[in-house]
Amino acid sequence: MSESNFQDLLDLASERLGGFVLYATDDYFAEKENLLKPAKAVWKEHEYTDRGKWMDGWESRRKRTPGHDFAIIRLGLRGVVRGVVVDTAFFRGNYPAQCSIEGCAARPEADVETLLSETTNWIEILPKSDLEGNSENRFAIDSAFAITHLRLHIYPDGGVARLRVHGEVVPDWRREGGLSIETDLAAAEHGGDVLACSDMFFGPKHNLIMPGRAANMNDGWETKRRRGPGHDWVIVQLAAEGVVKRIEVDTNHFKGNYPDTASIEGTRAFASDEWFEVLPRTKLQAHTRHLFIDELEQNGPITHLRLNVYPDGGVSRLRVFGVATEEGRANAAAEYVSTLTDDIADAQLRNCCGSGEWVRRMMAARPFAAGHDLMHASEEIWNGLTPEDWREAFAAHPRIGERSGSRWATQEQSGTASASNESMDALAAANREYEARFGYIYIVCATGRSVDEMLAMAWQRLENAPDEELRIAAGEQMKITKPRLMKLVG
Repeated sequence: MSESNFQDLLDLASERLGGFVLYATDDYFAEKENLLKPAKAVWKEHEYTDRGKWMDGWESRRKRTPGHDFAIIRLGLRGVVRGVVVDTAFFRGNYPAQCSIEGCAARPEADVETLLSETTNWIEILPKSDLEGNSENRFAIDSAFAITHLRLHIYPDGGVARLRVHGEVVPDWRREGGLSIETDLAAAEHGGDVLACSDMFFGPKHNLIMPGRAANMNDGWETKRRRGPGHDWVIVQLAAEGVVKRIEVDTNHFKGNYPDTASIEGTRAFASDEWFEVLPRTKLQAHTRHLFIDELEQNGPITHLRLNVYPDGGVSRLRVFGVATEEGRANAAAEYVSTLTDDIADAQLRNCCGSGEWVRRMMAARPFAAGHDLMHASEEIWNGLTPEDWREAFAAHPRIGERSGSRWATQEQSGTASASNESMDALAAANREYEARFGYIYIVCATGRSVDEMLAMAWQRLENAPDEELRIAAGEQMKITKPRLMKLVG
């Protein structure tokens, strides 16, 4: 991605999104917290502190021992970094000669001790690169992994005024509550994005989807006064394809400059430019949260929205509450799996299928462009494995009816919870006979099935020839694996 393009993406380290500088090896002359301040750095000609010249940035002392300084930043949003700006504004004789950047995928609440330990897997995303003083040093990043933290190294010491980390949000959907429930599909923290707008003279377009209500009039999207024909508009890409249930258009703080009316259109095929009405043209009020439910046209799933404002003006927030479709969830699962670091991908995929070879080949097949690519690869790779690989996956499951430490296995076998003791004893006997005959545990996709159904299937399958039964068991394993891949996003 070019330097000019990546700066149009969200700043994942932004303070307003929760970005925070957790640690610095040294910030003797200027505090590490200055790195993420939203405003540009300023210069105060005659301002000094008891430690030296006041500087608006992070500045370490002159290093007189081997090594270099670094700072650890917790990103506000988990995502794939596409570019960084290392701004050395006003640092002229005291800027670092070079910098490099690493990223890691950790729990957002990870403490400094954990992040500094050898257990944390740091991955280089920017090799050691030259810096210029008093400049916005822009670096495009070619990275495939979604990360939660950055480590900015400066060589050997010096000052950096601001750090901007532009990228694409990839939520950990299970921490967000999952894509199976109603959620704000336009929100920045969920991966929504503002692709384009007719004008943003007074307020940037991304303000529309930021967390919380706007703090003031500057914290919204606002166009200049339109003097000719037409109207202003903004296009929002949803986090996932979904069915919209309610929409909020908030004109908070816009009193003499709110739009007179607004309408909303949607599309499922953005490239085709085929738009349909979601909200008819509707009168707006100043400084008001407008909630639309019954007014919405139900024209099926959408992936993008276009908010039209007539003729111009400011909107502070746009909320689009909906439920992701199955295709939307599958696409989110594909993105999630594709952007996991290798260590986490291994663990997450192994939860879906216990075959080490299946996991290895799935990791090698990344990235997956869409959900159907993920599902097709999972089945194709599975069908190409050996019987030994299949048996390894079978062995990772608890026996049907046995208690398991796996939440997923417990949910899948929920049909056994209300079964009688007599039925459970019969199922245990069938399990024993099955294992004695075939040499591996009885594998069946238990989701939605009662104990009696699974028991009847077991007795029926005991009549199969070993080769035939192995293929049937492998098919049942794939019926378990695919829904588990979807569970990765809730």
